[in-house]
Amino acid sequence: MVSVAALWRHPIKGHGVEAIDAVTLAAGETLPWDRRWAIAQAGARAGDGVWSPCGNFSRGAKSPRLMAIRARVDEAAGVVELRHPDAETITVDPDLAEDAARLVDWAAALADPGKPRPERVVRGPVGMTDSAFPSVAILGTASLAALSERMGMPLAQERFRGNVWIDGLAPFGEFDLVGREISLGSARLAVRERISRCKATAANPDTGLIDADTLGALRAGWGAQEFGVYAEVIAGGRVAVGDALA
Repeated sequence: MVSVAALWRHPIKGHGVEAIDAVTLAAGETLPWDRRWAIAQAGARAGDGVWSPCGNFSRGAKSPRLMAIRARVDEAAGVVELRHPDAETITVDPDLAEDAARLVDWAAALADPGKPRPERVVRGPVGMTDSAFPSVAILGTASLAALSERMGMPLAQERFRGNVWIDGLAPFGEFDLVGREISLGSARLAVRERISRCKATAANPDTGLIDADTLGALRAGWGAQEFGVYAEVIAGGRVAVGDALA
C-alpha cells in the first residue's frame, strides 16, 4: 500500500521543523501553521499578506546553521517554541511586535554574518511557500533511500523541508504524480510540479553544518536537482500518518 509515512510543518519559513501525526487540510491553503511567518532580510521587498519569492528571506540556503532549528507550535496559545543546539530556547508570538523583534535578534545570532541581516517578520497570505501558489510538498521515502545510498550516508527527512512523506512508491515515483489528482486520507490534491532544490539540503539538520553535496548527487544520479513535488489542496480533509494515497 502507498501511504503517508510522516507529516512535517515549518511555522516560520526557514526557521524550524516540527513533526505532527495528523492535520486537517483546507482547499487552496497550505498545511495549517506551515510557513505562516517568514523573516525578511535587509533590503527585501516583502510585506504582510503578499506572497514573495524565497530570495527575500533568511533561510538555510544562505545560513546553514538555521537548518538545525526545531519548532513546536502551541496552537491554543498561538505561540511557537524554537530550539537550536547553539542558542537558548525561545517562545514567541510572531504577530506581536515585541516578540517579533526578539525572534529577529535570536535568528540573527544564528545567521551567516556575510549575508543580508534578518530584519523583520512578515506574515504570508496563507503560507509563504517557495511556490507561487499555496502548496503542500510531497516527497518519497524510497527517493530519500536511493539518494542516501548513492551518497553513502543516511539523509534525514528534515533536510528537504517537506510536508508529506510517502511510503510505497518507487524511487522518484512521485514525479509520475505530476498532472494527476490524488487522495490523501479524506483530502484531495492536484499535483502541480517538481521541486527544484537549493543548497539548504547540504546542511545537517542536527548540527547546521554543511556535510553533504546533495545537489551534486541529484544531478549525477538523476540529471537534475529535483526532489519531491508540489501539490495544491483542491478538497479539504483530514490526513494522518498511515493514511493511504489513492
